[in-house]
Amino acid sequence: MTQEPTRRIVLGITGGIAAYKAAELLRLLVKQGVEVQVAMTEAACRFITPTTMQGLSGNPVFTDQWDASMPNGMAHINLSRAADAILIAPASADFIAKLAHGLANDLLSTLCLARNCPLIVAPAMNREMWLNAATRRNIAQLLADGVQVLGPDCGVQACGEEGMGRMLEAEQLAQGIAAFFKPKRLLGTKILITAGPTYEAIDAVRGITNRSSGKMGYAIAQAALEQGAEVVLVSGLTALVKPQGAQGVDVVSAAQMFDAVKQRAGDCDIFIGVAAVADYRVAQPSEQKIKKSAGTLTLELVPNPDILAYVASLPKPPFCVGFAAESENLMEYAEQKRRAKKLPLLVGNLAQQAIGSDDNELVLFDDSGSHALPHADKLTLARLLMQHIAQRYEGASK
Repeated sequence: MTQEPTRRIVLGITGGIAAYKAAELLRLLVKQGVEVQVAMTEAACRFITPTTMQGLSGNPVFTDQWDASMPNGMAHINLSRAADAILIAPASADFIAKLAHGLANDLLSTLCLARNCPLIVAPAMNREMWLNAATRRNIAQLLADGVQVLGPDCGVQACGEEGMGRMLEAEQLAQGIAAFFKPKRLLGTKILITAGPTYEAIDAVRGITNRSSGKMGYAIAQAALEQGAEVVLVSGLTALVKPQGAQGVDVVSAAQMFDAVKQRAGDCDIFIGVAAVADYRVAQPSEQKIKKSAGTLTLELVPNPDILAYVASLPKPPFCVGFAAESENLMEYAEQKRRAKKLPLLVGNLAQQAIGSDDNELVLFDDSGSHALPHADKLTLARLLMQHIAQRYEGASK
């Protein structure tokens, strides 16, 4: 496998309480193999120290545009020339205003103005500052200038108020950077993904479900975004945060998931059915809690719709990818399922190894045979899978 080139990023930190997240972001970027050079504003140094960022990055931190360590005295030129991108995280309202109006009165703003590489900003500010008309105009100007904006998020803020303006979490930003650098083989392609378990009610408090965590489906959504695809993620109940950039559709039961897929299947190019959809549901669930009794509770179960089979049988179906979680005879049962549903690609794994875990082993089944992917974490496997899907989809589209 070809080794990806080392990426170099200037991480710019401006003044704001979210500066503490920059340390974790830096750690995650370094873990991805990114070489990070940090530049901080004077205000940022009030929230987190250059010493911390130097220790995490392994590189000296620049805070002064008159830094004498640069042989030519031009840190604002040299830093951007060696970078593949500049990421400002957090980007305060003040700094966003500087960028929008081309102001350059410190090292970070000057190197952004003098850059010859892409600029990415992660806004972080109070909700009223984010909603202020001036900030809205400034963000619109940055977008018009080709600057990529990641976030912000909605939630409780340091001031105690709640609303839009929180900087994205470090993991989300690291995912965004990974997506930024990936080849966009599926740019403009619409992908519909189902993920997680379904829950079939027995009564008002009980139900039938399974141990699916949704991790594989969410990882595939992230990998698809990295390939440039437009992603709709139809998800059952999970404890996961949806990948930044994916359109989320939350469902509970198999019937709700089926309805969500039916509404969107005709508008997608690729359908990936990762969800662990319950095969059966209770025929007549009780609206009230069934009281415990000495006798045996008997439930009548009826089949749920086969979502994958429905999509694959459409008059003009999208490129369909199915999943088969088996407990035994994986090679035999997975290929039988692929042929029965007439799928161009099916992904198989052993349920006892996959459900709830952070890593997995996958086997891909298509018309050319079976292809085993190495044991790895689920995001790595998702990226390898999306490469295979992109190759097969491109071939089928010709």
